Amino acid sequence: MAQTQEWAAKITAEVEKVFLGKPQVVEHMLVALLLGGHILLEDLPGTGKTILARALSTSMGGRFSRIQGTPDLLPTDVLGVSIYNPQEGNFRFRRGPILSHVVLVDEINRATPRTQSALLEAMAEGQISVDGHTLTLPKPFFLIATENPIDFEGTFPLPEAQKDRFLMTLSLGYPHRDIEKEVVLRQRRTGHPIEDLAPVTSPEEVADIQGILHHVYMDPSILDYIVTLVESSRNHPSIRIGVSPRGTLALSKAAQALAALRGRHYVIPDDVKELVQPVFLQRIIVKPESQIRGTTPEQLITELIEATEVPLVSEPKEG
Repeated sequence: MAQTQEWAAKITAEVEKVFLGKPQVVEHMLVALLLGGHILLEDLPGTGKTILARALSTSMGGRFSRIQGTPDLLPTDVLGVSIYNPQEGNFRFRRGPILSHVVLVDEINRATPRTQSALLEAMAEGQISVDGHTLTLPKPFFLIATENPIDFEGTFPLPEAQKDRFLMTLSLGYPHRDIEKEVVLRQRRTGHPIEDLAPVTSPEEVADIQGILHHVYMDPSILDYIVTLVESSRNHPSIRIGVSPRGTLALSKAAQALAALRGRHYVIPDDVKELVQPVFLQRIIVKPESQIRGTTPEQLITELIEATEVPLVSEPKEG
């Protein structure tokens, strides 16, 4: 797994030229990239969500597209549309921005539900259907959506079905004061440093790394641990809807990817514990009476982790 660890290190180093102080967030995004999953970045405006997405896409190489979520954004603006050519007497398909390796949907919750739903097939199946034709998306296909809190004016809640398509929800938070000062100083010296970033990997290399993940060993007791956490979310008295089977698969695969990124050929319980919150966050719906009392999904997930016995696992022999 040393190859995977080295790959992650060079991407992280490139991203950290413009996005400082959040190495765990970058690592979790690489987990999603390797799994062919998608990331929802949910936080206040101005915390660096768009910069992080642009930096990661530039470091990866391949085709990149950015879609700005607005109330007048149409599904055809995302997927593409057939346009009649009077000179040739036929229709020609104009590709939409979704047909790229890395797609940034900025402020996804400012787009209408109709346009949000246009992303479902792409996220779940790696293909789109336009004008009666099915088009396969490039591989890897990685969608990063940013979202401002729902109580900001002019936003539309993401439907539960679409939230479940995201592998993880990540929150950046405000930077430490020293990091914030460094960001200001860097821009004063050189202008915006994102213009100086360069690809350090390629879609082909990402595909090679993806093929390694199935070699990561997961002890049966760790799988039982994951299933117990999921079942607990479905039976908790304050949770209306718990984690779906898609969430079970997401947590188990994400733990394998995280182990590989850290140079291990086996999963440990700490890999699972670290990923429970970002994987479960968008999949848990709190009961209305609990919401009134101020209960949050984050609190309930912490409660699930603390109430679930962690298995004792010894290091397996390689090979």
